[in-house]
Amino acid sequence: MRIDRIDVIHTCIPLNQTFRTSFGAINEQHSIVVKVYGEGLTAFGEACPFYAPVYSYECIETIKAVTRDFIAPAVLGKDLDGIEDYHRAVDFIKGNNHAKAAVETAIWDLVSKMKGVPLWKLVGGTDPAVEVGVSIGIQPSIEVLLNKIEAYLSEGYRRIKIKIEPGRDIDTVSQVRKVFPEISLMVDANSSYRIGDFEMLAKLDKYHLLMMEQPLAEDDIIDHGKLQSSIATPICLDESIHTSDDARKAIELGSCKIINIKYGRVGGLLNSVRIHDICAANGIGNWAGGMIETGIGQRFKIAISTLPNFKYAADIETSDRFLVEDLVTPDIAHIKGMLDANTDYKVDEVKLNKYTEDITICRA
Repeated sequence: MRIDRIDVIHTCIPLNQTFRTSFGAINEQHSIVVKVYGEGLTAFGEACPFYAPVYSYECIETIKAVTRDFIAPAVLGKDLDGIEDYHRAVDFIKGNNHAKAAVETAIWDLVSKMKGVPLWKLVGGTDPAVEVGVSIGIQPSIEVLLNKIEAYLSEGYRRIKIKIEPGRDIDTVSQVRKVFPEISLMVDANSSYRIGDFEMLAKLDKYHLLMMEQPLAEDDIIDHGKLQSSIATPICLDESIHTSDDARKAIELGSCKIINIKYGRVGGLLNSVRIHDICAANGIGNWAGGMIETGIGQRFKIAISTLPNFKYAADIETSDRFLVEDLVTPDIAHIKGMLDANTDYKVDEVKLNKYTEDITICRA
């Protein structure tokens, strides 16, 4: 397989609602969409680390630079014998997983087209029926939050995730559980708590949460282990896991019972599968997390969600959830909280061009 050209496309799409977490609030979605040309075909990938380096050290500008100056020269015009060859070609680049994933997912898309095999089968998926949950950002009031939960439940979502942060935690969860005592409910702290908060976090046990996602610092698997041993609620690691070695070490330390796999955070679909396999061998459940990708990126989240150890509903955004307009056709739309991985979502290049901020073209 030979890649002749890589287009690095910065897109910006307004959101139809503000999304707020402990990292801050966003009102527009920035992505790097990668278009690769090879073997007479074109294919698309995506990375979405947020515009600013708030979720990780990567951001839109770093992805542009790393892809243009290092990834593209390493792979353009070379004979690549599949996805593993791509990884070997870019392994000299330390970190920068979102940048690596942007190109890697496009190559998966290209291989899928070359072989005529759906992405979900190509990654080793076993069941095309994907269960979908919803992530709700921090709301201005408990009334607004409760109304949103009610609305999403009526739409058929299988799991509700609410964001928490210091000062908006116990009381929020208590009131949600009072109104919705039986729903599948989890909380996501986005690294906003510290070791001194253990006693408070232990109070969440009585609310029978599905999981507590990334309560402590992103680089702290040791204290997560201490916290997990002191509470009943399963801890799910997100920001702490970038590699299969990270997953192995966290499991050995007892730092979690669940690992959220974001394909961008871990460097693409191949590493997603590797982490999945380690977790499956050790009784650690998985699910697909999200970064408010366009439909281009959602395709890859849908694909990995068909792997057998993805035991929990995925954060896969429907096309109308946040974006004023998506970049794929048909729109991504669940039916009673379920998606079919066999759906063939195609990139709408007219819309892609409409929301393109800038483009860098790299040729062999």
